[in-house]
Amino acid sequence: MDHPYLYDLSPLFWLKAIGILVALGPLVWVWYRGRHMSTAGRLGLLTGVTLFFTIDLILFGVFTRLTDSGLGCPDWPGCFGKVSPIGAHDYIAAAQASFPLGPVTFPKAWIEMIHRYLATGVGVMILVLAFWSWREREQTHVSVFWPIVTLIWVCIQGAFGALTVTMKLFPAIVTMHLLGGMILLALLRLQGVRYKMGHVPGGLSLPLLSIQPGTRRWLWVVFAAVWVQMALGGWVSTNYAALACRDFPTCQGSWWPYMDFSAGFQLWRELGMQRSGDSIPFEALTAIHFTHRLGAYVVFTLFVYLAWRFWRVEGKASHAWILLGLIAWQALSGVSIVLREWPILIALSHSGGAAAMVFVLTGWLTAAYPARAPKAKTSRVSVVSA
Repeated sequence: MDHPYLYDLSPLFWLKAIGILVALGPLVWVWYRGRHMSTAGRLGLLTGVTLFFTIDLILFGVFTRLTDSGLGCPDWPGCFGKVSPIGAHDYIAAAQASFPLGPVTFPKAWIEMIHRYLATGVGVMILVLAFWSWREREQTHVSVFWPIVTLIWVCIQGAFGALTVTMKLFPAIVTMHLLGGMILLALLRLQGVRYKMGHVPGGLSLPLLSIQPGTRRWLWVVFAAVWVQMALGGWVSTNYAALACRDFPTCQGSWWPYMDFSAGFQLWRELGMQRSGDSIPFEALTAIHFTHRLGAYVVFTLFVYLAWRFWRVEGKASHAWILLGLIAWQALSGVSIVLREWPILIALSHSGGAAAMVFVLTGWLTAAYPARAPKAKTSRVSVVSA
């Protein structure tokens, strides 16, 4: 069988149809569940449902990467120019027969295509959310800015998904695709919290989380540190450097193993290669892994300090426990990945913990600031004095 083109748009129409079918169930549920709600209430419900499916999409994307299924269908947007692995049976069978442990097999093709179906469905829900928010902008007191930004971002994220396949798991692209999913999660979480805060026409919505400016600043510091650490974690995963250190707390029996940072952090290069064309050395993978481990120590310290501030300064013990639970989950799952040699379930839970951090911290930051609502339109009334 001839190798397909990297881009084959012939199945695009049917992929869109599948995306609509995936989104139809959640949309019908929102319509039924919110039939007695206000317009703003239904929009908030749709935002929450879309957020739920986005988290599912992120986790399934992680599963796709962990099972090496990212090239299960080596073209985009379909599978060997077909809408599903069923139509591409002959191509996949030929590839699997010649290389049974290669990137193209029937299970990997199905995992990759299910990920694309789910991504298309989430895109449809975000499109409906943006259109509905814009259409009802005169009836609600919620800005359409964030739904439009989310729609633009999901299109960018789709482009990253296409490049992930056509550029053959290029590490920088795959890492940006991972971070893009987290940004999408944060955008939807922000909107969901805004709906919960409620808006006063022409005034300010009240914050749900009242904290001191100093704690708010530290919340921003922790939030930024989590994003840096996720980028480092994505770089570890996309370069397959998770097992460069197989012991803990040491690495290769040393507190500071030999590392090649310059080769490890050449950002624009092919998978497993340096820009020079030579294979990436093991010392570079060690540097990638160890940098992520050092970042974990920083994030752990920041989480504990912020938990202390919530407990002692703000009197919010529940928030402190949430922070400690999140960082404990990440620490245990991260160490387990090393000691248990990267089992898929634990690696998946580690990525899920990162998503939970983004979910929680984005919600708190949004709830800590009042949002100015659009001024309500007032009708012109002629006043006649007696």
